[in-house]
Order: sequence, then C-alpha cells, then structure tokens
Amino acid sequence: MLYRRNINDLKAALARQAAAALVGPRQVGKTTLALQLADEVPSVYIDLEASQDRLKLREASLFLNQFEDRLVVIDEIHRMPELFTTLRGLIDRGRRKGRRTGRFLLLGSASLDLLRQSGESLAGRIAHVELGPFDVLEAANSDADVTNLWVRGGFPDSALAASDHLSFAWRHDFLRSYLERDIPMLGPQIPFETLERFWTMLAHSQGALLNASRLASALMVSGQTIGRYLDLLVDLLLVRRLQPFGGNAGKRVVKSPKVYVRDSGIVHALLGIGDFNALSGHPVAGMSWEGFVIENLVNVAPDRSIPSFYRTSAGAEIDLLLEIPGHGLWAIDIKRGLSSRPEKGFYIACDDLKPARRFALNAGEERFRMTHNTEVIGLRELARELVALEPTRRSP
Repeated sequence: MLYRRNINDLKAALARQAAAALVGPRQVGKTTLALQLADEVPSVYIDLEASQDRLKLREASLFLNQFEDRLVVIDEIHRMPELFTTLRGLIDRGRRKGRRTGRFLLLGSASLDLLRQSGESLAGRIAHVELGPFDVLEAANSDADVTNLWVRGGFPDSALAASDHLSFAWRHDFLRSYLERDIPMLGPQIPFETLERFWTMLAHSQGALLNASRLASALMVSGQTIGRYLDLLVDLLLVRRLQPFGGNAGKRVVKSPKVYVRDSGIVHALLGIGDFNALSGHPVAGMSWEGFVIENLVNVAPDRSIPSFYRTSAGAEIDLLLEIPGHGLWAIDIKRGLSSRPEKGFYIACDDLKPARRFALNAGEERFRMTHNTEVIGLRELARELVALEPTRRSP
C-alpha cells in the first residue's frame, strides 16, 4: 500500500472537529484511506452502497447513538443526504457530554452535494479534506516513475496496473462507469453521448482558455448549458478551472479561466493514447504535461494556497502562480524539454508581478540557478519544497 499524505490532514481534521468529510472522485482510494485510519481507533464502518447497511439507518439516530464512543465511518454519504440533519443532532448531543471531536468520517464521490449538504446542516461541526489521485511524491521515485505516472495518471488501479494495456483498459471502464452510472446518480440528467463528447473536447483543448461559445456550437447547445456541464465536472473533481491572477497589475490581462481535465491518464484515455510512445508524438503532449504538473503542485501546496495563471494581451505569461500564505507569490514556467528555457513573456510577467520565487520547471531532476532570481527545477524537487512548507503534510 502506497503512503497517502492526506492521512495526516484527515487525522488533524478529526482532532479539531466532530466530523470530517473526505471527498474525491470515485476509485481514488477514499475507502482504503478511511479504513486505514479506522484501524487505529475503535470504529464502525457503514457502506451506503450496501442495501443491508442502508436498512440499518432507517432509524439512523437510534442506530448511530449506540456508537457514541467510536469513530463512525459512513461511505457514499451522498446516497442518503437526509442523514446530515441526524448527524447534526448526534454531534450536538455529544458535545454536551464532552465528545467534541472525532465522531464521524464521511466519504463522498462529489464535492457539490456533500459540501452543500454539510454546509447547510453541519456548519461549524465539520472539516473537509480532498483526496486526489497519486502524486509524484507518493508514486514516483525516479524519472521513469514520473513518466509512467504522467502517462497512466494517478488513479491507483491505473497507476499500479501490471501493464500499459491493463491500465488503459481500466481507464476506459472507469470513464464508462462514470458516464453511465455515477454522473446520472450525482448530477442532472445529461445524455451519455453528449457528456462523453464534451469531456473529450475538453481533453483535446487541455489547458486552453474557456471558449463556451465554441463548445456550445460544436455540441449544438447553449452557452448556459455548457456552463452547467462544466460546473458538474468541476464539482465531481474531474476538471479544474484555473482562474486568471486576480491581482491588479495595471495591465490588460486575460480574464477567461483555463480548463484542465485533472488526471492526465483520463486525458489520454479520452484521446485514445495508450502508452508513452503514442503520447510523445501527439499534439496534446505539451499541454498534458502542463496539466499534470499543475495538478501535482496544487495538490501538494500548503493549505489555503491560491493557484492561478497570468496572461496579458501583450504576450506576458506565467503558466502557474501560487499565492502561498506566509511565503508570497511563486511563479512557475512549465516546459517538458530538458533544454527548454522560459520565453520572454515569462520575464515580462515576472517584472509585472514581482513574485517572491521564480522557477523554470522541466522533466529533469537537476536543480540550478539559471539567472540570479530564476531556478531550473524538476517536478519532484519543487513538490518536495512545497510540502516542506507545511510540516504536518510531509511525505515519508
């Protein structure tokens, strides 16, 4: 079993709140992580995908009240959103008896329903932790491992498959399961073929500025409908909408967000790219690598860090900006090639924003100073530096 750094976040959440919600896409390892934590304390596990466990909760307050002295893990909580009101009552009664923390661990496959319901019913009583696919500090010990993780993506069954062929087949099954079963259950009713085409179009334009009118025209729907489709995939933690930098630099800046399919392996499955050889010659390779880097760095950045990008009409551009509490603004230029260097637009953008740190990130492992204020660095090394800023989240 690979180490998941989020277990420390989860322990901290349960140490300060009565309930913690662990959210993330399906098949990302939420149940495995929760059961690993539950093995360390007296606990009971309830899976709401199992009809027998759903029957137990027909009288939820009566059933759960007998486990006042244990951690109760409730999996697939979005299947019974009415439980949140019951949990609120149990938490408040427990508080009056001195049981203020570590009561319930709730697992859900979507942020939208879970966060909305918990925000309405458990405000001030719950902390949220997001679990994503494996990152480079969890599943990569070499350049070859990083490349493998980029090609296959970080979903555990894909990343750890015995071959590229089995990994690719798993991702196809995953996509079909989401489109046929999970999305209809969690979101609005959208035709299977339409959502598949939309998701594939996003993969083809990985990292591009959002052009809702173009997407709407291609799918023969309204721009408002495109917004709903995109909101759904963002709320399911499958797509990232990277916002432009919000600081006032006194320039004519791009105001549209960039859109990335969050897992690189899903990008490749949507586009029919089965291995590294096929990816190397594909037009999406550069933007796929950029999305892979951004997702890794955002996931390991300290809590409350704000990711964005910067682009002006004059051509100044920074691929990723991280506003890190207590550490200022970090500017990151992302290239795949080992000999690639930032273009002029990066330096102009840095002159505009005056970031505290500047990095030129490539696919290598070497680290050296390219100019007096810009470092060349590899993905794993920069990820380690970000994790080290928040000691509770350090990797093993």
